[in-house]
Amino acid sequence: MNSLTYLVPVLGLIGLVVMVAKSIWVNKQDAGDEKMQELAGYIANGAMAFLKAEWKVLSYFAAIAAVLLAWSGTLVEHSDWVIALAFLIGAFLSAFAGWIGMNIATKANVRTTQAARTSLKKALQVSFNGGAVMGLGVAGLAVVGLSTLFIVFYNIYVNGASVNGPEMQTALEVLAGFSLGAESIALFARVGGGIYTKAADVGADLVGKVEKDIPEDDPRNPATVADNVGDNVGDVAGMGADLFGSYVATILATMVLGREVISIDNVGGMAPILLPMLIAGMGLIFSIVGTFFVNIKGENSSVQNALNLGNWGSIVLTGIASYFLVHYLLPETLSFERGSVVNQFSNTDVFFAILVGLIVGALMSIITEYYTSMGKKPVLSIVKQSSTGHATNIIGGLAVGMESTVLPIIVLASGIYISFEFAGVYGVAIAAAGMMATTAMQLAIDAFGPIADNAGGIAEMSSLPKEVRERTDNLDAVGNTTAATGKGFAIASAALTALALFAAYVGIAGIEHIDIYKADVLAMLFVGGMIPFIFSSLAIAAVGRAAMEMVKEVRRQFREIPGIMEGTAKPEYEKCVAISTKASIKEMVAPGAIALISPVIVGFFFGPEALGGFLAGITVSGVLMGIFQNNAGGAWDNAKKSFEKGVQIDGNMEYKGSEAHKASITGDTVGDPFKDTSGPSMNILIKLTSIVALIIAPHIANDKVNHGAEASELLKDNSKEIIMTLEEPTTEVATTIE
Repeated sequence: MNSLTYLVPVLGLIGLVVMVAKSIWVNKQDAGDEKMQELAGYIANGAMAFLKAEWKVLSYFAAIAAVLLAWSGTLVEHSDWVIALAFLIGAFLSAFAGWIGMNIATKANVRTTQAARTSLKKALQVSFNGGAVMGLGVAGLAVVGLSTLFIVFYNIYVNGASVNGPEMQTALEVLAGFSLGAESIALFARVGGGIYTKAADVGADLVGKVEKDIPEDDPRNPATVADNVGDNVGDVAGMGADLFGSYVATILATMVLGREVISIDNVGGMAPILLPMLIAGMGLIFSIVGTFFVNIKGENSSVQNALNLGNWGSIVLTGIASYFLVHYLLPETLSFERGSVVNQFSNTDVFFAILVGLIVGALMSIITEYYTSMGKKPVLSIVKQSSTGHATNIIGGLAVGMESTVLPIIVLASGIYISFEFAGVYGVAIAAAGMMATTAMQLAIDAFGPIADNAGGIAEMSSLPKEVRERTDNLDAVGNTTAATGKGFAIASAALTALALFAAYVGIAGIEHIDIYKADVLAMLFVGGMIPFIFSSLAIAAVGRAAMEMVKEVRRQFREIPGIMEGTAKPEYEKCVAISTKASIKEMVAPGAIALISPVIVGFFFGPEALGGFLAGITVSGVLMGIFQNNAGGAWDNAKKSFEKGVQIDGNMEYKGSEAHKASITGDTVGDPFKDTSGPSMNILIKLTSIVALIIAPHIANDKVNHGAEASELLKDNSKEIIMTLEEPTTEVATTIE
């Protein structure tokens, strides 16, 4: 094995070392007075209690899935029971990535509040460095974990054999277990965290803002601590696991296709397989460089521009470095060979495909920013329609969300077509790897938003001066936009990665094409298109049910505990935290089971070609649903924030508390589960179903139908067992808070 391979985990370790250094810096910052630290403690305890409850359930799932994978690995050629070990490592690192984000966010929030008492510049420093810890931790763990396992599996299965042979196929199929573990945990973490945060948020808004007319994050609101906990479990821990899984899936898909590229190079023909890992490691280093570009001079400086400078800096540096890396690593001419299909392309073509991926990612961020930013036409249209009531606000938000799918889909379609023209399916995969190269920077920008949101909540609950809340609100408003752009970035990567995984699946399953004239393929295409809708329905309905419980509890406390509204009595925060925790853990199982079991059932009962149609349906429908829901929710949220800052409608200024503002709160409440629960889960759903298909491909290609049916039955039975365990009441949460 070439020494370049060992460079990849070293680059990942550099990212982790910088993460530790930034974490130490954040922890050294002033955490404020005793009251601020007490409130931050409630949030931290509630967040960790949720993680413990979630991990308990996910450990059952991981154990069952690992047993099934180990058993299935003994049934066919080019597979191994070791896939179960890779799965468990991927699952652990995905959960650990979420914990890193949660741990730093619950420390950075109160320190950002304290920093905001000094200046906006200092508050941005603390909140962004907190986000950078998460970004570098997620990317660093992914690069170290994937590359280290690849080195181990290469030495076990391939050492000395052809890199284009069945031995390398076995190594990569076993490595796919790592990606499956990461994406599985990511799905449950994202859905569970999304249900938690939106149940608390909706409950807090409906009773606190609308019924009691008290400010957001008012300490008199019993759900306000649960709401701030939710920012961490959904937008931080869930997002961390999400991006970890996406990052790994993208690199793996490119490596699997790289095995089928014939390359006469100075690394023994391994260059197409090594390239995506090296791009990821290089992108991690340039993301570190990009973090130093994020800075502002004074109170009137643009926070958004500072973040954009860091983002664009890392993208441009990665693009430039990719040119030299590609021309050093790859030979002048390469060919992708699969059966009778032979595509020839040059190393320059591969570089242009990487550039296409970087450009697609940047354009997706720009388009999403336009549709979700305050002051831009789409958000202002919702603001204007809020002046005529709640219904027109909802109509306006839905219209903006639907319209916002047009440009992203054109950009994605163009990216797929152009990258394919450059280097075939390998070009599409390497474009996705290029797009995901700066994940650490993207995640740092994304994660700073929830930290700023929590900081504002602590400022409000601590009754700090008005200028402190204004500074945190400034950061939070930008954070809403960066969260939306981050989700747009993730869904774009899902589309490109899904196509790469799809191409890898077709090769392993042994099918040359997917014929939609066949009734079973067309039928499964429609069924696949339906899956994102039922998945979204389950997630949104779960938020609705949990929010109803939250509303009842908040109303009860206002009614039965005298002195809350006067500020003389303390609400029972822990009861609201327990409601969100129990509901989210229970409700996350059904959507997760659909994503894991549906491709298994389709593959074993209808065959590999029908499963291909099923995956195509999920991908197209899921991308559209993800873009629509993310952008509609983001636009609704910033329409509400526009009123809180003051906005002009038909020549008149409208502020917080007006009827139009109340209508915007309704829209924001509807948009919450769109943008924070079901919408961001679409990219995981798309990639997870493709990875499951990739793992079962050798079984259905070899007509292992009976084994597959048995496996799916076992999985269904054990899913029921997990659901039954969730009926036990969650008591540890209240105990931890107390």
